[in-house]
Amino acid sequence: MKTLVIGPGGREHALAVALARDPAVSEVHVAPGNPGMAAIATLHPVDPMDGAAVADLAVSLAADLVVIGPEAPLTTGVADAVRARGIACFGPTAEAAVLEGSKAFAKDVMAAAGVPTGMAHLCTTPEEVVAALDAFGAPYVVKDDGLAAGKGVVVTNDRDEAIAHAAGCERVVIEEFLDGPEVSLFAITDGKTVYPLQPAQDFKRIHDNDEGPNTGGMGAYTPLPWAPADLVEDVLARVLQPTVDELARRGTSFQGLLYAGLALTKRGTKVIEFNARFGDPETQALLSLLDSGLGSLLLAAAQGRLDEVPAPRWKAGAAVAVVMASAGYPESSSKGDEITGIADAEALGATVLHAGTVSSSDGALVTAGGRVLAVVGQGVDVASARKLAYAGVGAIKFDGAQFRSDIAGDVVATSSTTGATSTTEQGV
Repeated sequence: MKTLVIGPGGREHALAVALARDPAVSEVHVAPGNPGMAAIATLHPVDPMDGAAVADLAVSLAADLVVIGPEAPLTTGVADAVRARGIACFGPTAEAAVLEGSKAFAKDVMAAAGVPTGMAHLCTTPEEVVAALDAFGAPYVVKDDGLAAGKGVVVTNDRDEAIAHAAGCERVVIEEFLDGPEVSLFAITDGKTVYPLQPAQDFKRIHDNDEGPNTGGMGAYTPLPWAPADLVEDVLARVLQPTVDELARRGTSFQGLLYAGLALTKRGTKVIEFNARFGDPETQALLSLLDSGLGSLLLAAAQGRLDEVPAPRWKAGAAVAVVMASAGYPESSSKGDEITGIADAEALGATVLHAGTVSSSDGALVTAGGRVLAVVGQGVDVASARKLAYAGVGAIKFDGAQFRSDIAGDVVATSSTTGATSTTEQGV
């Protein structure tokens, strides 16, 4: 099987690595990719937002499967362009990807499907914003209705900050605050059958103790030893399958990766948001533990025959991913800083997945974006995986490097059901 992964970042690097491990996959191609992928995949300088160019590349390679990583190409119809050329594509249509592209649309789908979620108001004027904020009270949850690269949400007790964030959005969703730990639960679906993956948790704030502004994600770990034993079964029955069924009922079949961001509240599990693609950085941790063929699974989903292949299997143990970001992130990012020590981190046993890196004119590896690398450790439990991930982080150097020191720290410290963290971000 020839596979083509679309995207430049850490999520796509993790996908490429997992595909390369699948005995059913003969070739892995990535467009545009990054230097970290060059050892396992052939890179192609194609704009991931250009549907015609992506489809042309897939045809020229005689690709059997195209996997689209980022949300922006999905919401602009790149998957549609690929399918129109007769090639199997893992990723929803532009129409179905609106589930991520519009939070108001997602709320409407959830209401129709009976999916548990928080109350919300869609606002288009300053007066509506103020009324909604006052109706719900603090903490205020303010979300840009559209895509915002992981930084479209403000959760704050400061009313003026909430109003200011809303003013920068064309359409804004004001929601009730959902208390309790957050969980990411991904599912692979062909529009009918739904295979959930194992739960993960990510950390959105830039600094330790969930302080500072939201980012695209500073780290993640899986599995969650503190999560309810029936969490996956419950979410499949009450969230994932009803959502897929409702979209099919509307004639907008969702085929691809359905990502449910959940809050485990005192009143039960509720959906914070849906995404239409693999989440970053949870994907980096999750796929490191996948013990079955990713290519065969995604191809079956893309061809509408997911029920013909087994559900994904998982290795024992745990994985922790720690993101290293550039100076200035998330407000800005420093570019061109030389990166050293990756080979040393890998020699320790860590896996280093590239996100914002490029090769300089003299051949050095340098920073090229906000989130630069994800360092993944695997172990028999979260504690050992975390120790390895941070050993890898310690071996890597670049000017102004930022990383959180507390990824999965609470669960290791407590080793009990109180180990949940990242409780107040309410989606991105």
